[in-house]
Order: sequence, then structure tokens, then C-alpha cells
Amino acid sequence: MYTIGIDLGGTNIVAGLVDENCNIVTTAKVKTNLPRDPQLIIEDMAALCFMVMEQAGVTKDDVAYVGVGCPGTCNVETGEVEYSNNLRFAHVMLGPIMKELTGLPVYIENDANAAALGEAMAGAARGAAKSVCVTLGTGVGGGIVLDGEIYSGSNYAGAELGHIVIMVDGEPCTCGRNGCWETYASATALIRQTKAAMEANRDSRMWDLVGGDISKVDGRVCFDAAKQGDAAAQGVVDQYVKYLACGLVNVINIFQPDVLCVGGGVCNQGENLLGPVRAYIEKDRYSKYSVKQTKLCVAELGNDAGIVGAACLHKD
Repeated sequence: MYTIGIDLGGTNIVAGLVDENCNIVTTAKVKTNLPRDPQLIIEDMAALCFMVMEQAGVTKDDVAYVGVGCPGTCNVETGEVEYSNNLRFAHVMLGPIMKELTGLPVYIENDANAAALGEAMAGAARGAAKSVCVTLGTGVGGGIVLDGEIYSGSNYAGAELGHIVIMVDGEPCTCGRNGCWETYASATALIRQTKAAMEANRDSRMWDLVGGDISKVDGRVCFDAAKQGDAAAQGVVDQYVKYLACGLVNVINIFQPDVLCVGGGVCNQGENLLGPVRAYIEKDRYSKYSVKQTKLCVAELGNDAGIVGAACLHKD
């Protein structure tokens, strides 16, 4: 039997037909086209389900269920998206509507939780009893998998790791607090920090890498310039590593997982990023004298993690 996993994002909706070994057989996607009526978005999701079935030459009889990873607070019991600020959903009965449109059982989960499950089932945390996945993107997403099950708290809003405060009275966060980890360690924050360093250092190599156009700054610019010996860029990298490591140490101290995997485009830097982060973790973690230590690694599944995780939401 196959399952279908859907990654519902603010930019794209991607569906994948997934086999029993967690391999993606085929995918299809459409633009989310926000803002628009939730019913129209759900209808597009249902259409993608039939599209991937057609592409693979299978029917509904070959599909056990549909799983959906969705930003926001998802009530996994009722299938209701209670709130998603990115999608502008409030009390949307996504699961029941999808079930009616597809004729298949439908399970929903927060997208970061789904990605963490994907890594636990088929990625960097495969085989680990307890794992945490942190994603560095527009914000800092978090997902916790304990003994094969997603931990999402008593109200399905748990694992919001990006909203651990690492700087009391720090920069304002979109959640309403100040000093949240994601305001310092997200890819968005890194870009902002890079731009600030460029404005303060007009002779930095970072300007050359973007052709003098600061709007072209991405998460690679400071790392690339630092490799060329640019002092201002190295300062951005060092500060970002410190912010990232601070939050990761907090996560390790709270959960002591077997595996802590970090995903997102920033992690394409590999050991250029995780090497210095590891040095901070080894120095600051509470468990420094324990025989068993958390393994820190880069997530393996990339953009496929959410699809695979969603497709695995109801696997026994």
C-alpha cells in the first residue's frame, strides 16, 4: 500500500506518493497563491492527490491514507487547523474536508513536526529512539519525536523551539515576545545580520559578492566572504554560530535526544557551520560528563522531509 504526504507551505503545496519503505515515488505541486479562501487551497490539495495517483498508475484502492503537514496549530484528533498565521487559517476543518474530497482517511500535523518524523523514519535520525529536528528558515522550526511518536504537547502547540528566549529584552519576534531564538538564528536573521555588517563596512568583500546590490544578500554571502578572509563577514559568522549554538544547547539540556538534526538552507555550509557550533555545545552542555552524548548532524531529507513525514503520520 502507498500513502500520500502533502507539505502545505506558504509558497507551494507539494504532494508525494510514498511507498511502504518511505520512498517518494512521484510528486506534484502547485502555488499556494495566498491569500485566498481555505476551501480553494484544500481543493488544490485534493487535486494533487489524484494527480500523483494518476502519474504512478495507481488508484484509491492502493492508497491507505493522506497525511498533511501544515504550518500552525493542528488538532490531530479532529483534523482542524486551529490557527495558522502564515496561511491565515483559523478553525479550518482541513482533515474532514480533504476526506470528503478524496474519499480517503486524512491525518494532519504541524509541518515542522511532520518534517521531524520524516527524518526519524527515513533520514538523519533513522533508528534513534529520541530525536529532535530543528529547521532554520524564515523562522526556527522544531519537531520532537519520542519512541516513534511526535510530541506536540497537551494542546498540539508544543515544540515551538524557535520561541525559546535567548536574549531577555532582545529583538522583537513576530510571536509577540522579545529575544526569541528565531530572531537571532533563523535564515531571515542571518540575512539581516549580514546586511547590517555590510552597511557598517562599505569595503567588505560581501558587497562584491552581491554586485553592490544589498537586496541580493542570502545566507551564503557572509560564509563565502569569510572564506576569502573578510573580517566583517567572519564577525557575522562567529556571532551567528554563537546564537545558533546557544539555542541548540538549550534543546540538548531539555531533551537530551539521541540525535539532534539541523536542516534548512543554512546547513548547506556543513562543517563550516556545525564544526564551530559543536565546539560551543561541547563546552556549554550540562551533560558534558555523561558517557552518552547527543549526536549533532545535518538533516538528510531536505525539502522531502515534510512529505515523507506526512506520509508516515499513521504508520504503526
